[in-house]
Amino acid sequence: MKKYLLVGAMSALFVAGNANAVSMNIQAGEHYTDVRAGLGDPNAGLSFNGNWARSDHDGQVGSLGAKFALPLGPFSASVGGKALYLAPKNGDDGAALAGGVGLNWNVLPSLSVYGEAYASPEGLTSGSKSYYEADVGAQLTVFKPLHVNAGYRVIEIENSHNRSNNKLADGLYVGAGLSF
Repeated sequence: MKKYLLVGAMSALFVAGNANAVSMNIQAGEHYTDVRAGLGDPNAGLSFNGNWARSDHDGQVGSLGAKFALPLGPFSASVGGKALYLAPKNGDDGAALAGGVGLNWNVLPSLSVYGEAYASPEGLTSGSKSYYEADVGAQLTVFKPLHVNAGYRVIEIENSHNRSNNKLADGLYVGAGLSF
């Protein structure tokens, strides 16, 4: 009986260890920085994430989110949502609820190409008129757990009351992170 309990406990740890992946990543582009953390496999099943992006000239954004990804061979498609704190330089601080979609393609075991977009219309945004972000890039696993990535990111807050919009990011970035 003790052997069965031991095997069951070891199996549960194995499953829990695979299901609760932790990742951290930092990205830097011209005039902006983005720090991210995640819990769960972002390419299979339910995962949770958070990030903080700061622009040198246009403000900052923080978010907590969840997404569900469905793996389809080397591809995965995801749908998710985020609760955001918006602090644009030219507008009022506020909050937003954004929905989004993403795609990931594992080209090789150590190389993947990804893209995602999130948006929040005027009805789900306070302090600003709307919010959107988009990200496309590639990630290379140098060795487990280290990966590097590069891509293009746009983060924009459309301000209300005829104030100019804030583009926190609009350009190329490079980044590095750890996934356990």
